[in-house]
Amino acid sequence: MALRSKHTVEPMFSMSSMTDIIFLLLIFFMLTSSFITPSGLPVNLPTSRAATVELQKVSVTITKNLDYYVNDKKVSKGMLEGELKSKLKGTDGVVVLHIDESVPTQHLVNVAGIATALEAKVSIATKPN
Repeated sequence: MALRSKHTVEPMFSMSSMTDIIFLLLIFFMLTSSFITPSGLPVNLPTSRAATVELQKVSVTITKNLDYYVNDKKVSKGMLEGELKSKLKGTDGVVVLHIDESVPTQHLVNVAGIATALEAKVSIATKPN
């Protein structure tokens, strides 16, 4: 008398559940990652103890050679206000300043004054201490 089960267990592993887990992890890490885009210009930032993370809408960079960049696009000092005005149009107005530590403070004050006149919040990028 040969008794056999009608249901046999297959030794194969189903990968569909594994791919679901991988996609969920991918979505989780994409949503929890940092949304800050680093500036690609060579600037030696000053250090600071206090740090807050600011979502960067418009970035203004001043290099040690006193070259001005708005969102990695080189602009002259005279065209800075017009460029900022066009970039800040329709946004909530956050300007992050990436200024080399060797640049005189007067240049920082000039750019911050232009951004404030355009009713934008100004934040200075620093390295953690």
